[in-house]
Amino acid sequence: MVMESRELNIRERQVLGIIIQAYVVTAAPVGSRYITQHYNLGFSDATIRNVMAELEDHGYISQPHTSAGRIPTDKGYRYYVDLIMTFQRLDECEKKRIEENVGQISIERKGTSSDVLLSAVKVLGTISRQLSVVLSPTLSNAIFEKLDLVLLSSTRMMVILSIQSLFVKTIVMELDLDVSRQMANEVVDVLNQRLSGLTLAEIRRSIHRRLSNCACDSALKNLIVRSAGTLFDETPVFERLYISGTEYIVDQPEFKQPEKVRELITMIEDKFSVARLVENSGPSRMDITISIGKENSGPHAENLTIVSAPYYVGNMVGKVGILGPKRMDYEYAVRVLNYMADSLSSTLSGVN
Repeated sequence: MVMESRELNIRERQVLGIIIQAYVVTAAPVGSRYITQHYNLGFSDATIRNVMAELEDHGYISQPHTSAGRIPTDKGYRYYVDLIMTFQRLDECEKKRIEENVGQISIERKGTSSDVLLSAVKVLGTISRQLSVVLSPTLSNAIFEKLDLVLLSSTRMMVILSIQSLFVKTIVMELDLDVSRQMANEVVDVLNQRLSGLTLAEIRRSIHRRLSNCACDSALKNLIVRSAGTLFDETPVFERLYISGTEYIVDQPEFKQPEKVRELITMIEDKFSVARLVENSGPSRMDITISIGKENSGPHAENLTIVSAPYYVGNMVGKVGILGPKRMDYEYAVRVLNYMADSLSSTLSGVN
């Protein structure tokens, strides 16, 4: 029976840290002899066995098979990331390797935010060798810059919202009225004069009042006002998701069994669930959020770890994340995500 949690002593911390680090590399249970042979702790094999027995009694490691070594539990991983693991900057070799890939993100600044985010998620998947995700920022606090109307036909119109930085939102509207190019231009001019510089949330709350006494009192303007809840609303979370690196995660030993692969692919195909997993993951430490195993609420996610970090564009916040097996190189994942978040913040904010 697992006893209540308690603070680990120095020896227990050392052994737990080694078991996790070794398991990350080997994907095999770790025994006391392996620790004695590969790590110079100054302890006897018997002492290490006793320490491992204590860790197992308190639920930090478990023995998957009789006579096998030990593997970390969710509790062991949680203790490691909260109290043992140290946050470090990238070393020069890692930095150089990542910058060679991240450089292409800056090139994409000539495009839209979608170009940047798609480039970023592909780079993150390549350098992390895990499933990578990027969530575009929530837009309620985004600053509206301008609106354009494109008449597609006599019954359809595209509304293009240009938002803070490179962000663009497009919506196709079905029309039940005749709209001329002149009418569209008049409405665009009024909307841009009266709404530019406001947040989308402010526009939703006040558009009726702000446009109530304008000279342009057309059916098209009234349609825009009635549709403000849709036009200036938040983008659905699954539409904000960019994902890459599926080929890396399915190649991990944890997902070799056909049923595990099916569960994983089913989860990945449900973009809403993946987006929610990243958006709602916790607890957080120094802006990095790490959610381990059963801490994840989504279906088929109890064998995963989700590591995520926020990036900032003005007063908007997005997220970048890595999904992988619990047997993950946590320290490297944190270093990479910190770097990628900083890169996205700089690129999308126009910082050179």
